[in-house]
Amino acid sequence: MIYVHIPFCARKCNYCAFNSKAGGADEISAYVDALAEEIKIRAAGKTFSTVYFGGGTPSLLEISQLEKILRAISFDNATEITIEANPGTVDENYLRDLRALGFNRISLGVQTFNNELLRILGRIHDKNAALAAIYAAKKFFDNVSIDLMYGLPSQSFVDVENDLEFAVAQEVQHISIYGLEIEAGTKFGELYDAGQLNLPDGGDMYDLITETLPRFGYRRYEISNFARAGYESRHNLGYWTGKKYLGVGAGAHGYDGEIRTANVADVGEYVKKIRADESVSELEEIVTRGAAMEEFCFLGLRIAEGISAETFAEKFGASIFDVYGAVIEKNIALGLLESSGGRIYLTERGMKFGNVVFEDF
Repeated sequence: MIYVHIPFCARKCNYCAFNSKAGGADEISAYVDALAEEIKIRAAGKTFSTVYFGGGTPSLLEISQLEKILRAISFDNATEITIEANPGTVDENYLRDLRALGFNRISLGVQTFNNELLRILGRIHDKNAALAAIYAAKKFFDNVSIDLMYGLPSQSFVDVENDLEFAVAQEVQHISIYGLEIEAGTKFGELYDAGQLNLPDGGDMYDLITETLPRFGYRRYEISNFARAGYESRHNLGYWTGKKYLGVGAGAHGYDGEIRTANVADVGEYVKKIRADESVSELEEIVTRGAAMEEFCFLGLRIAEGISAETFAEKFGASIFDVYGAVIEKNIALGLLESSGGRIYLTERGMKFGNVVFEDF
């Protein structure tokens, strides 16, 4: 698995706390050169089962720039290669060229089909652009995902109903849902602290979404993700099941099974270090056995199938019930967990209050 971070956007959205910024043509060009060089150094001799271009807005890059980065990565025909795209940055020709490059999965950041809410979020596209991007993407991609958000400022229950109606009508293969989180350092964070953000109770919206999507053939395979059979995100499943991954680009994180690393986040510093033949990756954390057990549980519980007691025992040489028996029993009693057939997994109620369970582990 390899994650490729593209830290540039046309403009910063009001809710976004990711490592991203507006960038000029020269800065983006220098970054692409540096990124391709980092991949050549750190990914040498490796073939990846999944490739994921995230951001930021990867679709802000020119096709030739994406090609330069992708050609530095070794993969085979079975590799899932995903690119995130903003509907306001793509047209039919661009999407055709993405597919020709080798990208076989696209994730469109729709967020909502409501123009007023898109304006409040600070997105650069409108409803028509979102629908046009989905329509064009389906011409060239057999695996199209869209993101939707709920709990937005001034969003109503009816707004969410309308978003769901538009989403399922597009017949995409995958839908991700995200409740708005107010992050420090964002425009929404400032407005929230000033008492100027009118936020709805997202609980009913969450219930509506999670009850509606399965009725239209979207199986919930992870807390925030729904897919038609066979279209689950292999890359993201890798994160949740503890697979090793390489992160490249400014601010990208990686995990080799024992050590977590983090790249320098500042784009200018990142490019400078690459040009000076200096490492851009620093030790973030040595994952102890105890931390690894915790992560096995709270990451694995995100997926619908939950975690395997047998796999835990094989991996750590201990029974999960000896280590976490009290936690498991407590959350079963609360109706948040179930244990059956050697697996422990979240109930529907547990999916809604997953953070409570994760904190216990």
